Amino acid sequence: MITVDESHCISQWGYDFRPAYLKIADIRELLPGVPVLALTATATPEVVKDIQARLHFRQENVFRMSFERKNLAYIVRSTEDKTSELLHILKRMPGSAIVYARSRRRTKEITGLLQGEGITADFYHAGLDNAVKDLRQKRWQNDECRVIVATNAFGMGIDKPDVRLVVHLDLPDSPEAYFQEAGRAGRDGEKAYAVILYSRSDKTTLHKRIPDTFPDKDYIKDVYEHLQYYYQMAMGDGQDCVKEFNLEEFCRTFKYFPVPAHSALKILTQAGYLEYTDEQDNASRIIFSIRREELYKLREMPGEAEKLLQTILRAYTGLFTDYAYISETALSVYSGMPVPKVYELLKVLAKRHIIDYIPHKKTPYIIYTRERMDRQRLHLSRSVYEDRKERYETRIRAMVEYVTSESICRSRMLLRYFGETDHRNCGQCDVCLSGRATDELPANLLDELKEQIITLTEEHPLTPADIADRLHTNRDTLTQTIQYLVDEGELNMKDGLIGKKN
Repeated sequence: MITVDESHCISQWGYDFRPAYLKIADIRELLPGVPVLALTATATPEVVKDIQARLHFRQENVFRMSFERKNLAYIVRSTEDKTSELLHILKRMPGSAIVYARSRRRTKEITGLLQGEGITADFYHAGLDNAVKDLRQKRWQNDECRVIVATNAFGMGIDKPDVRLVVHLDLPDSPEAYFQEAGRAGRDGEKAYAVILYSRSDKTTLHKRIPDTFPDKDYIKDVYEHLQYYYQMAMGDGQDCVKEFNLEEFCRTFKYFPVPAHSALKILTQAGYLEYTDEQDNASRIIFSIRREELYKLREMPGEAEKLLQTILRAYTGLFTDYAYISETALSVYSGMPVPKVYELLKVLAKRHIIDYIPHKKTPYIIYTRERMDRQRLHLSRSVYEDRKERYETRIRAMVEYVTSESICRSRMLLRYFGETDHRNCGQCDVCLSGRATDELPANLLDELKEQIITLTEEHPLTPADIADRLHTNRDTLTQTIQYLVDEGELNMKDGLIGKKN
């Protein structure tokens, strides 16, 4: 069997499209007749259909469970003091928790705050050493640490059943990402909570991600051109070249901000001009520079250096014939010395020519999949740029609508986003508990809005935001009306656009 996990990544309509996934279908030609299973927990009906097409399913064949989580209460809490609110929630609600933050720096800051309040916490992000990540993950899974404060790098493959609380300090940029991260709570079937802490500035911050994620085409072409200067790449050269890449140095040299420059390189990857890899973990390596018998004759070795050498010899083999990958964190655990001390002693041993030590580093790479092209010939197709940007904007609008709505059940909104329409209000989200959630629309309001919306979308489809602007109607009411009409088959919704049913 060929099994494709996180299969929404194969769809350009999916929220986490990865071009490499498109190559998976080629395996079918090498293994004809072998069954294919595609798995995902975060796909809209449109993406489900696309996954099957891209994996060359002979006919549509979908096994679908409901997205409903009856034990999970979705809460949006408006606050301008998120850290105080977080502390209040954690002190009131016992049990294991995940707190998601947008930046690496913020994960460290929040962890320090929690520890200062007597709450056991660790931070986790992609920039940490693998051994540190493994250690912190195990501490949390074994309940030695109550709260893990993390970026979205944390969670893939994590199946801790008794997580009682997931808190988002910053808004994710899609309902899919939110649903996946929030869904790590309550996997044991017991009552759990998914909380978003929302402030007025979050909406602006989220919308700012659009130009950061999809900078102007001219900007992207400038980044491509400057990349050639960076590597001194001649026209027509470059195909199949693999180059180490330092984003900070590149941005400093050509005066770019890192986030949009990173996004530009990702778009150039989608367009097929190069492959920009994320940081590749190159673990530390050592080899002994002297023979084994010479090592035993050494004199005047500091006690700690001697202890570290003995630890290395016990932990690793083949060090006298070839480089071996080592972990400074593991050596710290084995020797009882702090990591900075281990690092310092390794450098001392290298200076004395006892070992050759190549420290750990994380290195992104640029791989040229085509020869260098003239800037004018660079083509960013609609499917690579405009279509993906429009879908990104649609997801952000859906996320903003989710947190700002005050009259629609949170669970119902998420279920409708993923194509489920036959559910009642959950009775446990903040909207339901406040008594503001409505099941159905008043008949007179429905009739009045229905005619106006159908008239507006007669000639060409519009976004809900466009409709709201033209009708000057309460956004929650309008959302309910549109969703009702879509559910009843009187309107069609595709890529965030509302139009007549074909």
